[in-house]
Amino acid sequence: QVQLVESGGGLVQAGGSLRLSCAASGRTFSNYAMGWFRQAPGKEREFVAAISRRGTTYYTDSVKGRFTISRDNAKNTVYLQMNSLKPEDTAVYYCAADPNRLRGISPNDREYDYWGQGTQVTVSS
Repeated sequence: QVQLVESGGGLVQAGGSLRLSCAASGRTFSNYAMGWFRQAPGKEREFVAAISRRGTTYYTDSVKGRFTISRDNAKNTVYLQMNSLKPEDTAVYYCAADPNRLRGISPNDREYDYWGQGTQVTVSS
């Protein structure tokens, strides 16, 4: 069983920055592909970014150049650095772990077995 705990959300003005963290339990964190997803009110959950076991990163088009995902296997933590935030980035952000993927990542949330509780990000205009 893997437990994920997100932190770092909050209220920020448009153009500002936030860094989300996701701390994972377990001794095999380095074997997981990790992803960040978000869900805005009235919308479906959507893929934001992911990082493979080897550290290859993937982003949805709307955040490319603004968000950076990274991982620190020694700390069992994955990060999402969010810069140049826009009001449309407002959502609950979730981290998720995919322990079954040997290579690459999946943008499909059904491929992820473990989820955090979510952290609210609100960007004011």
